[in-house]
Amino acid sequence: MPDPEAPRRAPYAVGDQVTGTSYVAPEDRWRERPEPIAGRVVQVGSGWDGVDAAQAFVWVRLPSGRERQALMRDIRKAEP
Repeated sequence: MPDPEAPRRAPYAVGDQVTGTSYVAPEDRWRERPEPIAGRVVQVGSGWDGVDAAQAFVWVRLPSGRERQALMRDIRKAEP
């Protein structure tokens, strides 16, 4: 049985290949829209392990070299 006191791990790790939709804060949507993304996770942000889990972020590096922020709930691991 898992230890209920043990920290939970995020479903993504640095280096995972993912696809999904980028995150744009509501106040910035007048100039930018969420868009489909595909790339590698380069940072797993705060918000995991029950703290603002609905807003848990990752940063994804696109093939162009740009990085986009995404909510964990809006991405999935890409097929190998």
